[in-house]
Amino acid sequence: MKSSGIHFLFVIAIGAVGAFSGAVAAPATNPLPEIIVKNSPINRTLKAPISFAAVAKQVAPAVVNIYSTTVIKERQTQNPFLNDPFFRRFFGDNAPSARPRERKAEGLGSGVIVSKNGYILTANHVVAGAQSVKVSLAANDKEYDAKVVGTDPPTDIAVLKIEADRELPTLVVGDSDQLEVGDMVLALGNPFGVGQTVTLGIVSGLGRGGFGLSGYEDFIQTDAAINPGNSGGAMVDVEGRLVGINTAILSRSGGFQGVGLAVPVNMARYVMDRLITTGKVTRGFLGISIQALTPELAKEFGLSDESSGVLVGGVTPGGAAATGGLRAGDVILAFNGKPVTDPRSLQVLVARSAPKAKATLKILRTEAGQKPKEQTLQVTLGELPASAFAQNESPPGPGNQPAMGDTLDGVEVADLDAGARQQFKVPKGVQGAVVVSVDPTSNAAEAGLRPGDVILEIDRRPVRDAQEAVTLSEKAKGKRVLLRVWSNGAGGGGTRWIVVEDGRQK
Repeated sequence: MKSSGIHFLFVIAIGAVGAFSGAVAAPATNPLPEIIVKNSPINRTLKAPISFAAVAKQVAPAVVNIYSTTVIKERQTQNPFLNDPFFRRFFGDNAPSARPRERKAEGLGSGVIVSKNGYILTANHVVAGAQSVKVSLAANDKEYDAKVVGTDPPTDIAVLKIEADRELPTLVVGDSDQLEVGDMVLALGNPFGVGQTVTLGIVSGLGRGGFGLSGYEDFIQTDAAINPGNSGGAMVDVEGRLVGINTAILSRSGGFQGVGLAVPVNMARYVMDRLITTGKVTRGFLGISIQALTPELAKEFGLSDESSGVLVGGVTPGGAAATGGLRAGDVILAFNGKPVTDPRSLQVLVARSAPKAKATLKILRTEAGQKPKEQTLQVTLGELPASAFAQNESPPGPGNQPAMGDTLDGVEVADLDAGARQQFKVPKGVQGAVVVSVDPTSNAAEAGLRPGDVILEIDRRPVRDAQEAVTLSEKAKGKRVLLRVWSNGAGGGGTRWIVVEDGRQK
């Protein structure tokens, strides 16, 4: 077993409270806010300055602190067995000595003002489930009540709105598609609640994904230091233009270790525009099943081992792709002029397009007995149905950490934070490490462990987080390990025991 090492970047504190009302705006159809956009690439021939103080002063006033409050209701009993869902099946809500209790979870994150009339971009997990959201300006610590205009968990983006008695400072919005690996960027936010902080680094990678953090992952990777509290904060280029919204880090310790992730601003802008104008996010849909083009598959379709693209496995009859002439066996090379390297990249490109939009597909088609030929197709996108997205809500777990040889080899876990709870629909009363990936050839898979399960105990010892799960699995003795897990299912889920044989894969 290994920890995914993925951490969202907001801070939470918990205490007991009474209930109160929330501040979430009803879906609305509003005009788009006026934002300043500058799409030109930076001048990469200039020498780097010895100070970025001018950029920091320009950007800092538009980066805000966000405070969210969530009420968590729990049931406590004098008999600990009655806290177990299995036993409550027999007693119901009238269990003896049951005492309801409420806890207050307070979250701290960051946000970016993008319009003078108070629209703010932030990370969805900063405000997810919050009953109250407040925004504090960095310049004078003035605090405002904020309305949640809308949220989009698949991209981890949320839009807030505050009402101020004056024009607010804003950031110029850049073009994240113009970024290149090696470009300098600055990250701004409120790490650990110490106050607004500016850090400098470079773009370490583009188009990062496969972490299981959200449905559409196209992250910018940076080594600019970002930490808990930076969630929703700004990533800007050396001209002070917004290019990303900070969202997560890859870390074994929970602190920054050189790898930070941000949602590209182009994706965030699309989400913001849809949430403000229609109250929801609609996405384009091709109506195809796709898979990675492996060397073995490339050979079967008459392509070279070095061929890139995405193989079409099937086409929905009457769908956008079928109407546009796409066939099973075609290899998609580009979408609207942008290269398609793997299934995830195509999914992101289509999702960033609006329904009914025209799209140009560059493909390779192999006819029987002929060499592959390059073709160009024009399609009109459909609208992504909820059922289609539901099939892709649990992407493969992260594979960026070295494997640990133990009884649960082939299993990857992550901390059960707000994002994981939302993705896997885990109740707030469940505590443990969430399973994000299980090797299908492993004994754990054979025993019935599945992505989305939450490991509560290992060999009768409680599990509080991913690191503890890894530690306990490494200490497991013998050829078998006993797990107590929570699994989602009909009726709201429940707990069960699983015995996993030794972790050697078959």
